[in-house]
Amino acid sequence: MNRHQVIHSGQRPYACDVCNKTFSQKVSMKAHQLVHTGQRPYACDLCKKTFNDKSNMKRHQLTHSGQRPYACVVCNKTFSYKLNLKRHQLTHTGPRPYACDVCKNTFRRKSHLVTHQLTQGCLRPYACDVCNKRFTQKSNLKSHQLIHSSQRSYACDLCKKVFTAKSSMKKHQLIHNGQCPYACDVCNKTFNRKSSLKKHQLIHTGQRPYACDVCNKTFSHMYYMKRHRLIHTGQRRYACDVCKKTFSHMSCMKRHRLIHTRQHPYACDVCKNTFRWKSHLVTHQLTHSGERPYACDVCNKRFSQKGSLYRHKLIHSGQL
Repeated sequence: MNRHQVIHSGQRPYACDVCNKTFSQKVSMKAHQLVHTGQRPYACDLCKKTFNDKSNMKRHQLTHSGQRPYACVVCNKTFSYKLNLKRHQLTHTGPRPYACDVCKNTFRRKSHLVTHQLTQGCLRPYACDVCNKRFTQKSNLKSHQLIHSSQRSYACDLCKKVFTAKSSMKKHQLIHNGQCPYACDVCNKTFNRKSSLKKHQLIHTGQRPYACDVCNKTFSHMYYMKRHRLIHTGQRRYACDVCKKTFSHMSCMKRHRLIHTRQHPYACDVCKNTFRWKSHLVTHQLTHSGERPYACDVCNKRFSQKGSLYRHKLIHSGQL
């Protein structure tokens, strides 16, 4: 009972030693820490999918049983998850409890508020008066504004590209001299930037420290998590100027545009076949190298394409 009463008092005495997020109960803090370690100790006994939280695993198992135990008292629509029922009920009640503290717009879901703040500039209050690009800090805005001015005093002596910062110019020069001074201590792959090395190392550690606050899916990089969030909001901000088809990500819209231009900018250096998208080129090149980088975690059979691996896994889950 004492532990329960902490919920009402507002005390959160347990803090994560990685990100400092606080919790009212120790067990909640320990469950959260699995996000940082990459551990997923709970496995579905039907398809072997793993989870970092037991409750998430139990909710997942409902997808196999077909049970939808949560029913809306207004329209009788049923749901597998209680969270989905609560979201649905907002369509009947109409409350918009999440408010932006900058522009005062209100939203039904927290994820919609977060996406609004990231895309509408409410978390980036400093705007460039030339191109309207926005920044979280005034110092970053000032650095950016040099791009529009004539103050680009650092020039690469090989390709004459100019930079506003000396550090940027030095990083750029590594491209010309082929230096990759940062090496992964696991696989010895080298990189010309320390930040690229750090991102790469997450592959080996399995860490996925960024979690979606809607579905708890985890990601190795914040960028991918932010892209994923758009799935929940349904926003499609980028429109093709030819056919008006809309996309949630600019990169997807740019790839789509190639359909209209008929460009195939990616060429195989072995057989000279050309491809519209880089991902198709990478997959094609595996036919020359014989690599099969995708391994089944059940039987260790290997595949050259990720899609082939997914189809194969259906055999183990009994869905095929």
